[in-house]
Amino acid sequence: MVDNLPPSFERGTDGPKVIVAGLDGSESSWRAAAYAAGLARRQNALLVMVYVQPVLAGGAALGASVADTTAEVAEELMREVREAAERRRGVFDVRWEFHTFRGDPYNGLVQAADELKADAVVVGASEQAGHRFVGSVAVRLVKAGRWPVTVVP
Repeated sequence: MVDNLPPSFERGTDGPKVIVAGLDGSESSWRAAAYAAGLARRQNALLVMVYVQPVLAGGAALGASVADTTAEVAEELMREVREAAERRRGVFDVRWEFHTFRGDPYNGLVQAADELKADAVVVGASEQAGHRFVGSVAVRLVKAGRWPVTVVP
């Protein structure tokens, strides 16, 4: 009898089985998705690309339907992901899914990673200068310490 075995299954101990990639349409998020796809292919893991639809409290005052606009962005990202996957069919066989969540990017990615039982999270580096002072989504995910996080420049 071996007494030093962990008491229960620990996610990620046999390599990642679910890799979540945050996708918002920025160049760095597309690079992160490509990096995550390579990881998923090598590990035979499921790649889950996640777009978090922002919820803007003042959106209604601007006269535009924020929900419709963010849904359009999600549809456009999904179309681009499908086209990219179709172009690479047979070259890189990767199991993938696309999910949308609502909220701010950090909480949306946390919710996605928890619900999808992610073993790893891959995000692009922030392209906004203000994040050097306030903290980016990537830094907040790393500080959460719940999954390995890869930040792609």
